[in-house]
Amino acid sequence: MKVILLQDVKKVGNKGDIVEVSEGYGRNFLLPKKFAQEATAENLNVAKAKAGSAARKKAQDNDEAKLMAAQLAKLTVKIPVKVGANGRLFGSVTGKDVSDVLKKQHNIDMDKRKIALKSEVTGPGLYEAVIKVHPEITSTIKVEVVAN
Repeated sequence: MKVILLQDVKKVGNKGDIVEVSEGYGRNFLLPKKFAQEATAENLNVAKAKAGSAARKKAQDNDEAKLMAAQLAKLTVKIPVKVGANGRLFGSVTGKDVSDVLKKQHNIDMDKRKIALKSEVTGPGLYEAVIKVHPEITSTIKVEVVAN
């Protein structure tokens, strides 16, 4: 029996997949629990239209993320920090600091969990941070740590 999955089902498939299952499994489990619907001609057309729409939306999101990554790559962020007598930092510079400065200086709202510094910030200087713009797309920005 062919069915169109309405939800992710373990060991069967993901939402929107058209799969072949046994008659009993489909009639007694998947259909009554609304995990799937029968794969009639009408339902297949609707499922294919939804899949095409989802593919277009994903492509559009990818394009927007690439554009955002290109814009972010041009940025340099200056972070003022307290520095001791021997040039060592008081505290540390984290993704949260980079996120706050991006918001303040460039009005770009980025989640701190999507920002990772490539190397440990040990003193004033130029460092790089990787920003995960999209699950498949990352961008690198320059982080300039300056003594306050």
